[in-house]
Amino acid sequence: MNTPLSRRTALQAVGATALAAGLSGLTATAAHASDGHNSRPKLVTYPRPATMPTNTSFQVRVRSTPDGTWQTLDIYRPQFEEINATTGSGKVYNSSMVYFDFNGSVEIEVTYLKGGTTKARVRPDSYGITPELLGDTLRFTLDEPKDVVVQINDETFDALHLITNCVEHHTPSADDPNVLYFGPGVHTVTGNILTVPSGKTVYLAGGAVLTAQVYFKDVEKSRLIGHGVLYNNPGGAILCEGSKNIRVEDVIILNPAGYAGTFGESKNVHITKARAFSSKGNGDGFDVFSSTGITFDGCFMRNSDDCIAIYCHRWDYYGDTRDITVKNCTLWADVAHPINVGTHGNTDAPETIENLVIKNIDILDHREPQMNYQGCIALNPGDSNLIKNVRIEDVRIEDFRWGQVIYMKVMYNTKYNTSVGRGIEDVYVKNLSYTGTRANPSLFLGYDAEHAINNVTFENLVINGLVVADSMKKPSWFYTTDEIQWFYNEHVTNLKFLTTAEAEAAAAS
Repeated sequence: MNTPLSRRTALQAVGATALAAGLSGLTATAAHASDGHNSRPKLVTYPRPATMPTNTSFQVRVRSTPDGTWQTLDIYRPQFEEINATTGSGKVYNSSMVYFDFNGSVEIEVTYLKGGTTKARVRPDSYGITPELLGDTLRFTLDEPKDVVVQINDETFDALHLITNCVEHHTPSADDPNVLYFGPGVHTVTGNILTVPSGKTVYLAGGAVLTAQVYFKDVEKSRLIGHGVLYNNPGGAILCEGSKNIRVEDVIILNPAGYAGTFGESKNVHITKARAFSSKGNGDGFDVFSSTGITFDGCFMRNSDDCIAIYCHRWDYYGDTRDITVKNCTLWADVAHPINVGTHGNTDAPETIENLVIKNIDILDHREPQMNYQGCIALNPGDSNLIKNVRIEDVRIEDFRWGQVIYMKVMYNTKYNTSVGRGIEDVYVKNLSYTGTRANPSLFLGYDAEHAINNVTFENLVINGLVVADSMKKPSWFYTTDEIQWFYNEHVTNLKFLTTAEAEAAAAS
């Protein structure tokens, strides 16, 4: 449905008087919450627009602790794809998602309506949440906003994705000429592309659904914020080209027809607590091309292709990519990689990907039958790209369905490349852990002596509780990698595995 383009009556929303105003053009209904900190509610839920598809596997309720009133949450329907390794066909599965805002702490009650519950798991495991299980109902508490997945009986797709934010208290005004405001309800725009001018803020209120692509083209100091949803967006949900000082905060991206976000030839872009779910072909999460100063912070991504991909030249984007940070994120790739770096570049004018930081990441799943596209974290330079100065730190990888923990290959993949990558240099991996049994051997493959991998150090690599180090006890003729069934070829030089104590001693010397 489209929001009526006429002035509407006053209503109560978010515990405060709100005015819903239908505006022409790009704006829609408004809901103003009180700015007073003490008057803010502790729990805010949002009705799902009636035309949005739902799923019926779960009933979900939430209340403020210790004795708040239970509120039932409306359920959205994200979709995910699984590739058949024999036929190559993709099967799309329905899943479930809820979202709400809170301050303080909340108790969450999840009932699996299909029945037959024997076990329940709340992920990421690093959060240490052990639910109380009572038949087909489980309960657990959140003391601060977190994004989690509830799995019943190890179901991969028939799961519940629970998204939470802090209660907003400084919301934009629909009367502000610099705000494109979308209130609760489903909204379309002419041509299905919302072009954002410089200095403007696109605000999606909780309960809002926008079906257009949000487009930043050669602009600066613009924002896309709010607790609403971008849904089924033609051409992808967010497109940012030639722009700088752009912010994307809190929005949920649901089943876009393309990438959740594309960032090309842009500078100083911050994507904070964005969430993306996808199932359609080329359903990447966030892809970076020839850009500088891009930060992904606190994002939750479940995608049917790479969750986060970092490249140089492709299409009409040209130039190096540098100063990219991926931190505090939770990643789940139903197809391809959680993080992929280096595939696309410029053979005619070679480019560089450098100064990449990947920090404090939970990887929940990775499923990729093709060897060329495996790796929870993959550094795969092609097209004469050089990858250098990479820091990977505090990464926790849970058991996944199919793939490798980490993959480094200087490649010439003729499906995508017109030349071999130039190499990989200076990679430091600290506190990476994997717990599970299904990982294929991780591979480190230089192309030849001129297109090699050089200077890769692992500090405190932990595989199923085993700290992997060159100094560990092993047969004298074994490589360190033999102990964990990893492999590197003759074009990998200066590959080291250290304990933390050894690394600290080396730094002090």
